Order: sequence, then C-alpha cells, then structure tokens
Amino acid sequence: MKIGRIKIEEIGETYGIISADGKKIITKQDFQEQTGVPIPQTVKEFIVRGWFSEVKKYITTIEFSNNIKEADLLAPIPDPSKIICLAFNYYDHARDAGLTPSDEPVIFIKPRSTLNHPFNDVVCPKFVQRLDYEAELAVIIGKNTKNIEPEKASESIFGYMILHDVSARDIQFKDKQFTRGKGIDTFAPCGPWITTKDEINNAQNLQIVTKVNGEIRQNSSSSKMVISIEKIISSLSRVMTLEAGDIISTGTPAGVAMSMKEPKYLKDGDIVEITIENLGTIRNRVTFS
Repeated sequence: MKIGRIKIEEIGETYGIISADGKKIITKQDFQEQTGVPIPQTVKEFIVRGWFSEVKKYITTIEFSNNIKEADLLAPIPDPSKIICLAFNYYDHARDAGLTPSDEPVIFIKPRSTLNHPFNDVVCPKFVQRLDYEAELAVIIGKNTKNIEPEKASESIFGYMILHDVSARDIQFKDKQFTRGKGIDTFAPCGPWITTKDEINNAQNLQIVTKVNGEIRQNSSSSKMVISIEKIISSLSRVMTLEAGDIISTGTPAGVAMSMKEPKYLKDGDIVEITIENLGTIRNRVTFS
C-alpha cells in the first residue's frame, strides 16, 4: 500500500491511498464514501491508530478516483516527533571519506522544519558555499518501541520512503557536528509517499540512484549499509523511545559531492532527482535566496 499526503484545489490538504502503479489516488474522503470506513484525519493518526489492516481489505475493490497529476504531493508526515539520521552508514561512503565505519549508529537529528515536499524547491541561504546532496532510504516507525531486539525490530516498521538529506558542508565542517549544516529549512525533501513494508521484499537490497541535472552521481544499493535497518532500530530503541510516525533516515551511499576529487557542489537552478527501487522518485530544484 502507498499512502500519500496531497493538496487538491477542491478539497485542500488531505491524504489518500495511491494505486500500485503510482498514477491514481483515492482521497480519504472518497475512501470513506465508498467503504463507509471512517479513517482518521491525518497520516500520522492512520499510523498511530493502526488502520493499515482494516484499509488493506478494500484495496482490490475501491475505485481510485483522482489522477495523481492533478494533485500536489506533500511530505508524507509533516509532524513526526523525531527525524533521526545516520552518518557514514555505507561502506562505500565511509571509504570515500577516509573513515572507519562505527558498529553503532552515529546519529544526528533534523528539526521538523527541514521537511520539504517531494517536488518543491530546496531553498538555500546565500551564505552557504558548499551545498551537497545525500539520497537516503527512510524508515517510518509504526508503533512505540523501546528496548527491542534486532530479530523483532521489523515489527516496529510501518513503511519506507525517500529522504534527501541536503547538507551545507561548509557549515558542517566548521561546526564539526551536523545539526546546523543539515538543519536548514527545506533541507529534507521526502516522499513521494510512504510504501508499507509488506510491499518491499527486502529493504536491504534496493537500488539507490541520484541524478543532478540528469548526470548520475550516486548509484548504489541499500545492501551496502554498515548497520542493518533492524539493528539500527534496536540500537536506537535502547537509548530513546521510538514513537509511531518517527522517521529514521539510514545514511547515504558513495557519490556525494564532497568526496569527489573536484567536488561538484549544488548551484542555483540545479535539479536533484532521487530514485529508490520500489519507492518512487522525488525531484527538487535548488534555489539560493
């Protein structure tokens, strides 16, 4: 199942279920009218209150009433309690940076104000000199989780989406920590929707591709993660309660600008397109203001 937040002129902001091919959507309102099932007002409530099993019963019988092109896709979850990101969690990325990967998650937290829609502009302050891209597989937590073992951690996953961890490297290197350089408003485009875990056979073997103005910059796989998704969830749950709707972004593979011999940092007007196998594509123009 694919669940997306949208804005439609006649309705305003809402959410709905997206067809398997990603071309059509049935809004919350139309789903209720067709089925009589009173699903919650928001995506987060849908996750927290466990509506997935009930809604899935109707997937083969509902009529997807809107063309996705007629709607503006929004960030799937606008109000997570946490956006947790991992640093250097890919062997190839750590190698390119000259680092030895850690056996425990090295994390930082992005504020909610970084969240951005899947096709909106990334707005970068003009004082940033070295703007970089990072394609990441993000995990959506489906239930409150504390002290879970790795072998049971998949039970806590609701689904997956793409997250672009935009990074101001000059600020990051100056501060020697990540929050300010990665915490600028609009620096986390995500989506285009949430794909529930039942549709992903193996989240540890998904192709990840980033293009800048059509040029392939990152072409890797989630199989190259140092710490697996289940171990990430388990490790994090030992130090903080993971709450339903939380976003965990699992790190980026090789190919970022800072690791090039002649870095190709993002410029005004650049188009960054990120595709993750079975999860879709997000595309964002960079603007400096």
